Amino acid sequence: MEVNKKYNIDLNSDLIKRAFTHSSYVNETKKGEDYERLEFLGDKILDFLVSEYLYVSEHLHEGEMTKIRANYVCENALYEYSKKLNFHDYLRLGKGEEASGGRNRKAILADVFEAFIAAVYLTYGLDKAKEIIYDVVIKAIEDKEDYFLHDYKSILQELLQADKKGVEYEVINEEGPSHNKIFTSVVKIDGVMLGKGTSNSKKESEQEAAKDALSKQAKINK
Repeated sequence: MEVNKKYNIDLNSDLIKRAFTHSSYVNETKKGEDYERLEFLGDKILDFLVSEYLYVSEHLHEGEMTKIRANYVCENALYEYSKKLNFHDYLRLGKGEEASGGRNRKAILADVFEAFIAAVYLTYGLDKAKEIIYDVVIKAIEDKEDYFLHDYKSILQELLQADKKGVEYEVINEEGPSHNKIFTSVVKIDGVMLGKGTSNSKKESEQEAAKDALSKQAKINK
């Protein structure tokens, strides 16, 4: 379901549109404001509501609460939340950023999630922001969704060591300017391609390829 229908959000309201507006779009069009100020506020709202939940619901020691909060509001986690809500579909990017893969860039999508929370808070109030955070972030904590914390390459390597299978990673495509490249990698098991991933760094694209291979393996084993 689209985010506007799921949470009854007007995507055309000024602040919500701003939450999806990258600085490259503002620089090219000379219109409006980007999401960076909203991101600052959203970061604090997210920290507060997750901290409140952990204090009230989990009865954990301070160190444990700090670790859980850090894990579930880190860049990897925020990136996954944005992907789950299809935020890449709503981004407003400049032509250069669009061409270089910005729509799927981890740092942008992570920042946009925080900006969106702030925009919702300012437009609809704390209860609506809390509803979304509980539906996405708190649900991930309660369901112990921690896949975004893992080193997928290491997990895949350990999984295959018992079978003595060889793992090989290969970059099959590079595009974009030298300072802002997008890499696509594949992972091969004994010469057979089992996973593919794309990111703005070679290492991250390999992680995405390993994640893809693990996902396929999990479906086979069901």
